[in-house]
Amino acid sequence: MKQILQNLGTGATELAEIPVPATAGEQLLMRTSMSLVSAGTERMLVEFGRGGLLSKVRQQPDKVRQVLEKVRTDGLFATLEAVRSKLDQPLPLGYCNVGRVMALGAGVDGFEVGDRVVSNGKHAEVVVVPRNLCARIPDSVDDESAAFTVLAAIGLQGVRLAAPTLGESVVVTGLGLIGLITVQLLRANGCRVLGIDLNPMRLALARRFGAEVVDLSSGEDPLAAAEAFSRGRGVDAVLLTASTASSEPVSQAAKMCRKRGRIVLVGVTGLELSRADFYEKELSFRCRARTAPAATIPTTRRRGTTIRWASCAGPSSATSRPRST
Repeated sequence: MKQILQNLGTGATELAEIPVPATAGEQLLMRTSMSLVSAGTERMLVEFGRGGLLSKVRQQPDKVRQVLEKVRTDGLFATLEAVRSKLDQPLPLGYCNVGRVMALGAGVDGFEVGDRVVSNGKHAEVVVVPRNLCARIPDSVDDESAAFTVLAAIGLQGVRLAAPTLGESVVVTGLGLIGLITVQLLRANGCRVLGIDLNPMRLALARRFGAEVVDLSSGEDPLAAAEAFSRGRGVDAVLLTASTASSEPVSQAAKMCRKRGRIVLVGVTGLELSRADFYEKELSFRCRARTAPAATIPTTRRRGTTIRWASCAGPSSATSRPRST
């Protein structure tokens, strides 16, 4: 069968011929009818692979610390060989797949051979996926629409973590595919939405979906726009659906929020946080760890991490310690 692979060492993307996988345990084997390209995530991987060694180091500072530790324990040459081997391992791309069930692993129930299923399978002719990452597609939903399910679930999990209520004002920073889906979910939830981006086409789509927008490319001030949008009270929540190494989106989110506002990191940003920005307002900061609770193994309960800062002693001081939920 054919599968798209990315080499992180050379940057080469290839359509490779590989053996058909076999099911093991609670897995489904499916023949792909359609898969969706996640432009942000997959472009990031391709660009990472095409970058030189210095570029890779700059993008992965946490991995550099691991490499230095390995040098101390295993030596320089052994570490270089391990790094080269890791980068040369082909990485399968894709995580939004629609297909029909070809075979079921032992213990799989709720599915039958021939079912149309959406999953986080790769860009490949045949995929094998754990049953908890698969869902049957209703007859009323076509394959093209179903292919957006996983991306929509990412946005939906961010919305769930933000826990918006009817009439609240919410900022969405970054209007890529997930950001635009998030805008629509928030509007369907009865929220007022302010979208922030650089791309005029994305801004136009967000406006069509019912959001007010801030065009960063034209020099608009997002903090002033959020102040006006919230009628001077500060926004209730900010969802960060951007992909950037800068910590500025997090800093701006903290400044936009009202007291005890919520910030949810859905995408990727720098995380050099200012304690004062969070402390004075008792803000909540949460990170989306998965598309949904079902994306973890059945015995794991990890829905994201919450950090709260309390600005004074008293009953609320119990929230000053990091808490995991």
